[in-house]
Amino acid sequence: MRVRRFHYFFIFFLNNTILAYLGFYSDRRENSFWPILLRLIKASVILFTVISTGLFFLRNFTIPKPYLPIFVGMLLLFVMLDKALMLGITGILARQGFHQRRILIVGSEERMWRVVEALQQQQSWGHQIVGLLMDSDQKMSSNSRDSSFIPILGTISDLREVILDKQVDDVIFAVLPDRPRSLRPFLEICERIGVSVSIVPSMFDPEEASLKVEVLQGVPLLCRYHFNMDASGLFYKRLLDIFVGGLGSLFCFGVLVPILGLAIKLDSPGPILFRQKRVGMHGRVFYIYKLRSMYADAVVQKAGLLARNEIQGPMFKIADDPRITRVGRFLRKTSLDEFPQFWNVFKGEMSLVGTRPPTPEEVAQYEDWHRRRISIKPGITGLWQISGRNKIKDFNEVVKLDLQYIDGWHLQDDLKILWRTFWVVIARKGAC
Repeated sequence: MRVRRFHYFFIFFLNNTILAYLGFYSDRRENSFWPILLRLIKASVILFTVISTGLFFLRNFTIPKPYLPIFVGMLLLFVMLDKALMLGITGILARQGFHQRRILIVGSEERMWRVVEALQQQQSWGHQIVGLLMDSDQKMSSNSRDSSFIPILGTISDLREVILDKQVDDVIFAVLPDRPRSLRPFLEICERIGVSVSIVPSMFDPEEASLKVEVLQGVPLLCRYHFNMDASGLFYKRLLDIFVGGLGSLFCFGVLVPILGLAIKLDSPGPILFRQKRVGMHGRVFYIYKLRSMYADAVVQKAGLLARNEIQGPMFKIADDPRITRVGRFLRKTSLDEFPQFWNVFKGEMSLVGTRPPTPEEVAQYEDWHRRRISIKPGITGLWQISGRNKIKDFNEVVKLDLQYIDGWHLQDDLKILWRTFWVVIARKGAC
């Protein structure tokens, strides 16, 4: 059997992607080998499952049968050896003081301890925290963490003497945002002596991790993100949208529309597809597409049904909506009316998973905190849809679920939501 080289390249690419996703290329230091081993086993299981699924469903995807178990076995062996050697070597060099950086931290208690925790988790050839300097004469609280082995060496006024006495290589300033005095005199002391300086930005909040540093053509920028979506995660999310959106669009317009379109036309007069303005990410307006499940004058009838709205807030929903046609009830029960939205996903106006796109009239009634739900691309499905949407009667609860999704986003969450959506649709739960 002739094996295509592309298949091997695909396996290597998939392998590196999974390892990167599970943190194997991170600079975070592991205190034990067991978490690494568990993640490696997880990576091997994912790789084996994905490739086995591809071999089962894709006839053109062919590799020799012994190749996959041999590849996974070698992956386990050599990555474990690599990680064990690196952990051992870096540990020995760190204990011997090889290229060890002696670090002094200056600032307020809470912010200094946040830096200490970060340094303890940071993988490096070796660094030692020589001590802490308080930014004022305020005493360290009695329950301070790790105070037994990280000494308090004084206050910021002792900076020069401590640097010289402790042979400091780096100084990290972690002072409060509302510090009344300028740091410039102390920065000049470090510059004259030749000590490297790092400053924790005043915008940094130890309780949040939304502050990022970027460089724009040499200009440093502090960026405050409100959701946890990095570039690589968005890239793979978009790849998934293009692939599934393309397949869904072909199935919708090549199979469903010709068959269901006739039933829609025979059931009631009007177009096959329903097109409506919706609000997408950060207020971008686009047209959403659905298979028409209501009578053609449904928008006109809505004004007379507002008093029956079952959801508190700027969202309209009623049980036994009289505007829904007979065919429309079947389409909604099976969620087939949503299939044209795969075209919106393919075009990039929507995503497979996100928050449901509101109408401009609904957005006009939003409070400021409601608008965070449209700070990402809207989706065909989302956390609200799989959380019993028929049971939620308060729009604020809908927004809370949306913000829970946004603030804790990870790519695997999208995969879980898609999986749960499949079973919700099969069981016909929560249908409009």
